[in-house]
Amino acid sequence: MAEIAGPMIFEKYAVRPGVKYCDEDLEKLYLKNTWEPNMSITGCDGLPDISAAGNVVRPKTSVRISMRLSPAMDPAKAQAIIEKKLTTDVPYNAKVTLKGGHSGSGWCIKDLSPELLGAIKQAGSAFFEGRDTHSFASGGSIPFLSELGKMYPTT
Repeated sequence: MAEIAGPMIFEKYAVRPGVKYCDEDLEKLYLKNTWEPNMSITGCDGLPDISAAGNVVRPKTSVRISMRLSPAMDPAKAQAIIEKKLTTDVPYNAKVTLKGGHSGSGWCIKDLSPELLGAIKQAGSAFFEGRDTHSFASGGSIPFLSELGKMYPTT
């Protein structure tokens, strides 16, 4: 994919001139985007507004964390590892409480039959005016697709 699509993986995001990307090795970037885990903080409560922020002790801070997993990682195992990391040797003996646990398995496409792959390439070439058709992975934890794969294992 790095050879076919090149730097499109990061050039599609507008960044300020001079800002460097986390990695400019295209193969590593594509692997990170499809097979490596990624954690994001998607929400936060308990932090003061910037206009009132200072060196204060807060009674409570809550964060919502989203973790993207490799399709090969068992979500229950990943959740147990994350819970242990967040609740072991907590700085200043703070109390950490975890809620949620909405985990789902990742998904990875199976090898396509030669007939289906041929039909896809033919349709792609016709639609994209003779250009070759290729597959591209994005993400790695798509529980909906994993559930469909379990329901329809031969598709």
